[in-house]
Amino acid sequence: MKTNKSYTKRIRVTKNGKLVARAKGQNHFNAKQSGSSRSAKRRQVGVALTARVRRRFLPGTGAK
Repeated sequence: MKTNKSYTKRIRVTKNGKLVARAKGQNHFNAKQSGSSRSAKRRQVGVALTARVRRRFLPGTGAK
């Protein structure tokens, strides 16, 4: 089965097989928010996917 490219563009698989992605809500309308919340959105966020979703969309990537 082929890897879903839209998933691979949004999710990165780390060396140990964890999945990380961009934090949500950081594209626009951030001027009102505090600096700490804006800087927190710049960090990567861990993603929890079920085994079925990983098997379907991310085969062969080493995602655990």
